[in-house]
Amino acid sequence: MSTKYVFVLGGVTSSLGKGIISASLAKLLQARGLSVTIQKFDPYINVDPGTLNPYEHGECYVTEDGAETDLDLGHYERFLNVFTSKANNITTGRIYRSVIDKEREGAYLGKTVQVIPHITDEIKRRMLLLGKTGKYDVIITELGGTVGDIESLPFVEAVRQLQWELPDEDCLVIHLTLVPYLSAAKELKTKPTQHSVRMLQQNGVHPDIIVCRTEHPLPADIRRKVALFCNVRPNAVIESIDARSIYEVPLLMVKEKLDEIVLKKFCLPELDKLPELDKWKAFLGRLFNPKESVNIALVGKYVELQDSYKSILESFIHAGAENECKVNVITVHSEYVNEANVAEKLSGMDGILVAPGFGERGIEGKITAVKYARENKIPFLGICLGMQMAVIEYARNILGLDDAMTTEIKPNAKNPVIDLMEDQKSMTIKGGTMRLGAYACKITEGTLAHKIYGETAISERHRHRYEVNDVYVEMLEKGGMYATGKNSETGLVEIMEIPEHPFFIGVQFHPELKSTPERPHPLFVALVKASMEYKNR
Repeated sequence: MSTKYVFVLGGVTSSLGKGIISASLAKLLQARGLSVTIQKFDPYINVDPGTLNPYEHGECYVTEDGAETDLDLGHYERFLNVFTSKANNITTGRIYRSVIDKEREGAYLGKTVQVIPHITDEIKRRMLLLGKTGKYDVIITELGGTVGDIESLPFVEAVRQLQWELPDEDCLVIHLTLVPYLSAAKELKTKPTQHSVRMLQQNGVHPDIIVCRTEHPLPADIRRKVALFCNVRPNAVIESIDARSIYEVPLLMVKEKLDEIVLKKFCLPELDKLPELDKWKAFLGRLFNPKESVNIALVGKYVELQDSYKSILESFIHAGAENECKVNVITVHSEYVNEANVAEKLSGMDGILVAPGFGERGIEGKITAVKYARENKIPFLGICLGMQMAVIEYARNILGLDDAMTTEIKPNAKNPVIDLMEDQKSMTIKGGTMRLGAYACKITEGTLAHKIYGETAISERHRHRYEVNDVYVEMLEKGGMYATGKNSETGLVEIMEIPEHPFFIGVQFHPELKSTPERPHPLFVALVKASMEYKNR
């Protein structure tokens, strides 16, 4: 069987949920026994999102092989339970860099290098790359941005060419648009969808399926109208109504028969099977029927944009469902936390998570929040920078090292309990040069970390330049804070905990990147459980 290609494009507005639709379709095809992967093509010129401010683009998602990617790859992994890689996220910057490198090497034999065919050929090559591995039956490609964006034009042109070059039964285009409801007129409006599809068709791309994002159900006459004006069959006009949770969308797509339409187009025999979604439905059952609730503070400095901590928020959903508990995540801006107001901001919390981040802003607020959690015996989890702030707080307030600091903020700190990794000291280029991707960690037996994981050898994903300074580890342990997890090869500290505290653990890695509905991360499960016990004590 030849590899099948699905292209998902968006129109009218961004943030309609192309990633969720792509992931939901992939989940349904996977649930019918097909091997599926999803890739994201982003039209911005950054080579990857690693250097982007979280306010600009949300969180930077890191894959097992150390690629800094778009946050949609997190959705792909959470829905499919399958790891993605650097091949799953391509940007305009990466495309142009590749073409320019080839031009410098003389690969184009002196020809004038142009958007068509050279840029579009490189885009097409990348779009088909995963399909040539022989690992996948279906490749779903999501295009970032919206049709009509000047940045997206080469990608849309590449899809146009592939729609003609690939066999008809191997290529399918889905267009996601908005059908807004005008409350004053009390009616749904299809004109934005008509204009969006017309613009797509003017670029030579013809959608096979139109998915309509809407807040209200689409009546049959609206569907017929969209079909008539947009040259698709009425059953190929799919309603994507607001759901209680993004994890409910695959079930809504089953009702809309999105997967059936795709399988018919591809002439695949899996049409005779029903999607196996028992585990997914069991997860949703626990999610929508919690037996209790807890309040957990998320202390960070990018809290205004929820996408900045997307994977953490999703991990709490997974862990909450596992514990049959609704987790109310209360965001607390660390820049505005101080000794005078910390009790007011964190009182009533059943657990506290201090989030990762970079830079000086909000650092002291995070340290103050750690101190409050430690002194008041509130369940605490520190992630990456959050763990480093826990070490600084302990060094200052328990070991008496008043000037303990990270060299990220104070390069000449007298007591640099957090310091730049040795191999980072000569780095001048920032993009893609951190400690990235999966690394092994050995956990000490009998510790809280061992109890949480149930094993001594684990692997977790990283994204950092700074680490706990080995010079201070012995002093910290004598004072009551222990390094209970270390990298198997380098000895770098991975996990710190305080045994005297009911639940106090900090990790250098990012556990949120590996949590899924069907495999909730044990650290988040344990934090939610500890928060429930704290609330009910």
